[in-house]
This record gives sequence, C-alpha cells and structure tokens, in this order.
Amino acid sequence: MERVWGGRDFEKKLGREIPENKVIGEAWEICDRPEAENLIVGGKFDGKTIRQAIESDAEYIMGKGWAPSKKFPILVKWLDCQERLSLQVHPPASVAASLGGEPKTENWYVADCKDGAGLIAGLKKGATKADFVASLADNSAEKLVHRFPVKKGDSIFVQSGRIHAIDGGNLILEIQQNSDTTYRVYDWGRVGLDGKPRKLHVEESIASIDFSDFEPSPIHVEGSGNMCECKEFRIDVVRLNAGEVYEIKSGEAMRIVSVAEGELSDDEGEEVKFSENIVVPFAESVKFTATKPSTLLITR
Repeated sequence: MERVWGGRDFEKKLGREIPENKVIGEAWEICDRPEAENLIVGGKFDGKTIRQAIESDAEYIMGKGWAPSKKFPILVKWLDCQERLSLQVHPPASVAASLGGEPKTENWYVADCKDGAGLIAGLKKGATKADFVASLADNSAEKLVHRFPVKKGDSIFVQSGRIHAIDGGNLILEIQQNSDTTYRVYDWGRVGLDGKPRKLHVEESIASIDFSDFEPSPIHVEGSGNMCECKEFRIDVVRLNAGEVYEIKSGEAMRIVSVAEGELSDDEGEEVKFSENIVVPFAESVKFTATKPSTLLITR
C-alpha cells in the first residue's frame, strides 16, 4: 500500500520486492477483505484466498462452529514509517456503526527503529475535550498528546478510541481487528502524494476519542510471555535459541505465527524467514525449529 509517510525499507529490511518509484507504507500480510484478499502459499489451501479457504473448510481452519461466511478476525500488517503518521483514532464499537465505520483495536510491535524514534498514544494528563478541540483550531494539538520514546521489542496496545500516531523511523508489526476504519483528526500541516491536504475526519474523531485516556505506557516482554490480551485477540511473545522447538498442537485454536526476528524451519524443512506470517489452522499440528535466535509473536 502506497502511503505518503512510507519508504523503501520493505526492500532493504524485509527482502521484499516492491514497485519501483513508489513510497510504500503498508504490507497487508494476512487479510480477509474484499478489497485486499491474500493468496495462501503452501499447505492444504495453496493458491486460494483466505476467503476461499474459509468458505471451503471453515471449521478445519477456525474451529468448531465457525460459519463459512464469517470473516477471518485478524488483519496483520507491516508498517514502514519513514515520516510521522497522522494523528488519528479508530471508532469504538459503541459509536462505529452510527458513524458508518467499523471498530478497530490493534497492537504495535516495534521490530526495528532509529535512535530517537517514538510513538504517540493517548492524551497528556489533564487535557480536556475542550482543550483538544481548541488546539485543532490553532494547530497546537501536538502539545496535548502523549509521546514516548521506544526501542526495538517495545509494544503498545491501541484499543478503539485511543488517539495515536506513529513517529518516523519505526518498522512496526501491527496486529489488529479485521477493520479498515481510521479517522484522521490532525495531519501536522502535511499534503498527500497528490500535493493536496489529506482529508480530515474531525467530527467523527471527536465522537470516537476517549478523553479519559491519559499517558499509557509501552511494554517490553523480556524472554517469553504474554504481550497483549483483549476480547479481540491475544498475543504472546516466544523467544527461541537456535535449535529450540516451538510446537502447536491440533484442536487447541487457530494461531498466527509472526516471525519478528530470526528464522525457523518447519516439520518439512521449509524455511520460515524474518517478517513472514503463517496461519496454523485449528486442525493442524506443527513444530517450528529455530535455526538462529528468534522472536515469534503468536496470535490467537
């Protein structure tokens, strides 16, 4: 996906082929949406889209009782943030439908970052709705939002309603609800790729922002452990030394394995490289062996 704030790091850091002379900001890795269906590579459903695979055998992939018409619940993205993203918010479930959107809760994992890079999430303590609305009029919104520095391996949970932005210099693995509703409330005076100011959604943003959400902190999981848990998804960090094995057993839950660092091989000796994302269906078992020190994010 071309974005005004993107760059070419997917080529340099992820080893991806990307279009020439394009500013690429997002790679939608696992997506079941009509405008951006992924093709599956390998396994029982090789060559099918995620939608086609679920329609053909929903319970095999997702577990008992999953309707074939029901969307895959998670969207996984890589973000190459060379410049700061807009100040934005995703609507909570309580207001999303009335605004014509979908709720969207997400989690960011900092896979790499430049010195001095940061994230913006939540408001500074004491900021009020009236203060924030006034700041949009005089271009001072940056003074009221909470910015904090980050390092590789940090993570922040961004539930629907949390105002946020990503600074330039971050390579982010974003795991989110299957949704594509984003309201821009402030864009730092920037113009888009067409040279015109990008559309803002001020009324929708004000209706969506949680004005009691002050100064959340990032987390950094040392070793292995839970990184994020909400009603939409759970994400665990698994760190492996070279030669160590991570096993997923059938009949427990559908899992997404995201290689945030390192490299693995599966039961059949296939390489699983840094930046790759794998869906392990409910009905399948697999063992991954780290061929070098590795960090996995396991989503279910």
